[in-house]
Amino acid sequence: MSKPRILLGLIGANIMGSLSPALFADAFEAAGIDGFYHLMDVDRLPGRRLPQLLDAMKTAGFAGANITYPFKQEIMPLLDAVDAEAAQVAAVNTIVIAPDGRTTGYNFDRRGWRESFAESLGRASAQGKTVVQVGAGGAGRAVAFALMDLGVTVLLIHDLDPWDHNPAALNAYFTELKTSGWRALAELREGGVIGGIGAGFNSLGSIPRFLDLFDMDFFLLAMRYTLLEQDVLDSEFPRCAERGVGIVIGGGYNSGILATGVKADAHYNYGPAPDEVKDRVRRIQQICKGFKVGLPEAALRFPLGHPAVVSVIAGAQRASEVKRNAAMMGAKLPAGLWRALKAEKLLREDAPTPH
Repeated sequence: MSKPRILLGLIGANIMGSLSPALFADAFEAAGIDGFYHLMDVDRLPGRRLPQLLDAMKTAGFAGANITYPFKQEIMPLLDAVDAEAAQVAAVNTIVIAPDGRTTGYNFDRRGWRESFAESLGRASAQGKTVVQVGAGGAGRAVAFALMDLGVTVLLIHDLDPWDHNPAALNAYFTELKTSGWRALAELREGGVIGGIGAGFNSLGSIPRFLDLFDMDFFLLAMRYTLLEQDVLDSEFPRCAERGVGIVIGGGYNSGILATGVKADAHYNYGPAPDEVKDRVRRIQQICKGFKVGLPEAALRFPLGHPAVVSVIAGAQRASEVKRNAAMMGAKLPAGLWRALKAEKLLREDAPTPH
């Protein structure tokens, strides 16, 4: 009896080092199949586009193929049908070609990653957790859905911040977000898997870029709206308020000095506090003292006066600090404090203050 014959392949870029042909050769032998696994590397096939490759596979009698970067989204509109799970992930990593030439797309990245995680680490290790995911291309989309399947509560996509990347790298990552990552996030939100989409920054100038391109729900802004800094009132906060985008404030102590007050090793924006900052904090602290208000208390309460600010993150290292922060957040401070700070030009006149 002759062996059943099958022709499979892989379509992608820079794939000549793939181990798939060897793995499939072993699988074919074990299953008693006369099979061949062909690599179709677009870097080695100049002028051959995806529609042409798909037509060529049908003509040659391929039973199917795996799809990898950069075609997991691009191939979808070329197929006759897409499996429901692949449609939800919005990426295909496997196609099946029927004898009549009809093509169906599937995505096994989601279930494969999910089951591998469950077997190696256990589902319980993901349930209720916050996860930071770097990247949201075809495979990244599937991983995002798999994480939600496993019970992750919060999924954070790596933010793009000029503090951590040079301009060229930042622009490249931003382009990737525009072309693939955002669609994955929007689909998660539309499907009710996540409740909102946000982005976090430590710097000025990033919020407008996101507002110009995306339907954001919130921003996490660290250290740029504090007793020492209010430049975001010029345009960034007004634009957020106009769009109904919430602001979560982080770094309300400017990395230290507004919590500790002035001391020799006081920190400001993750570095030693300059003398001019120390002088300003001394003046703020003196006014707070006159109203019997602690400097950290004023620092935590101030951002909540702005109508776009929905929350302030107060860092803590021990249970006693959590209790202290909760008490400070709930305290009602005298209105005269804010008037005095403005009168001394230590707070912008147009800065909204807590009632």
